[in-house]
Amino acid sequence: MKPLLKTILLFISLVTFSTLSGNTGGERSLSFFHTHTGKSLQVVYFRQGEYDARALAGLKIFMADWRDGKQHDLDPKLMDILWHLQQATGSSRTWEVISAYRSPETNEMLRNRGSAVAKKSQHLLGKAIDVRLRGTELKELHAAAKNLKLGGVGYYVSSNFVHVDTGRVRYW
Repeated sequence: MKPLLKTILLFISLVTFSTLSGNTGGERSLSFFHTHTGKSLQVVYFRQGEYDARALAGLKIFMADWRDGKQHDLDPKLMDILWHLQQATGSSRTWEVISAYRSPETNEMLRNRGSAVAKKSQHLLGKAIDVRLRGTELKELHAAAKNLKLGGVGYYVSSNFVHVDTGRVRYW
């Protein structure tokens, strides 16, 4: 391969890695509506190259287990996945949250009901969220999430949501 072409390809891959890993400046904002609580949140969670601690604290409260109110820190990379999905789909509309953090008690209750719930769910770690993006077809959102290759992606057509998490890359 010619040296100039090699240099250009290296630059492109570094820029792509930097963008996907969240190492860019500027602001990143997200809007949410929680389908179970009826609450809304609009938040700038990343500014000037850093995650905003106050915004993450607000997200922790908003994304608490809606059944018992228990809270857990969220992996900020989860917000990055949502932000990158908006970039990929060309949407800046509101995320509808079905489930984010899930307490061990809630997780066990759902498992006992026979739901398709993992014993060691990423929801228990604050690393998963079940969502829809207003104005975006579920099929398109699912495809975009898979294309990012930033974590796990589940497609729940009958329940009308996509699951994304910051765990290893896998699909179901």
